Amino acid sequence: MNSNFAMAPNHVLHRVLRRVLASAVLCLSANVWAQGAPLHLLVGFPPGGGTDAIARTLADKLKDVLGNPVVVENRAGAGGQIAAQALKAAAPDGNTLYFTHDHAISILPQVVKNPGYEPSKDFVPVAGIATFVNAFAVSGGTPANSLTQYLAWVRNQGAGHGNVGVPAPASVPEFLVKLMAQKYALDLQAAPYRGSAPMMGDMLGNQIGAGVASVPDFIENHRAGKLHIVAVMGNTRQSLLPDVPTFTELGLPGFEEVAYYGFFAPAGTPHAAIERFADAVAKVIAMPDVKDRLTGMGLNLGFMNAQQLGSREQAYTRVWSKIIKSSGFVAQ
Repeated sequence: MNSNFAMAPNHVLHRVLRRVLASAVLCLSANVWAQGAPLHLLVGFPPGGGTDAIARTLADKLKDVLGNPVVVENRAGAGGQIAAQALKAAAPDGNTLYFTHDHAISILPQVVKNPGYEPSKDFVPVAGIATFVNAFAVSGGTPANSLTQYLAWVRNQGAGHGNVGVPAPASVPEFLVKLMAQKYALDLQAAPYRGSAPMMGDMLGNQIGAGVASVPDFIENHRAGKLHIVAVMGNTRQSLLPDVPTFTELGLPGFEEVAYYGFFAPAGTPHAAIERFADAVAKVIAMPDVKDRLTGMGLNLGFMNAQQLGSREQAYTRVWSKIIKSSGFVAQ
């Protein structure tokens, strides 16, 4: 052993060892990827919903760009909380990522006392792909073609007809329903589901008169005339829905901040692995067929690197922190 190294102070030795270990982890990650090991893409909702469809569209192309299999793993339950906990428990080697929208990262930690993870400490942003808005839709079993008509229908039908499906409890859609009930002095009640897919099934079966979810969740059935999107969040009308007003236009402001979709990794994931995956994401969402598919679902595509996704997440969290606190909601 080099005598100078052996006589170095402890703090110098610790710093050198940390660098050696970091390099070893980075090399291991690179080697695993080079051997074609599968990348695991966690999704917090069941198959059939908008988030799952987007994840599978991306995974199909990412495997070609990266040269590694990309396996979508549905860890459904608790509005994405189960998948987030799985991400925290995963090795930070670049082989496990979480594809999610705002709920698990920005909302759940504010409405659940012990969600089992803390995004700012346990996760790192990798890449964002798009922003999107949530929408209010009515089922084909109601006579309504506008929000005004729906509210009048609920008022005329009486108790029990104001149930509104939401993909998860204590979510942005549920807070919207609560504020609508206050604004219009109606007995509107949020009915939580385990994801948008089962909620959509009940809407299409006319088991529930309305629901709140993302535009990607609703758009295909809206086009088919099986349900009607009657209002959207955001500060402008959506290009796919030029005739559908925003909530601000309808006199219910405060929902202008747009949600996001992005990839997150366990804290400690090597920077090189993050950059490689982010570069692949940028290439995939620029592909014409992917772009057509995702914009057709109602996403506002726009690549965000790790820093940009982190800034978007923080801004969104700040806005919803104020809304949640002003609603009087107490974390459960």
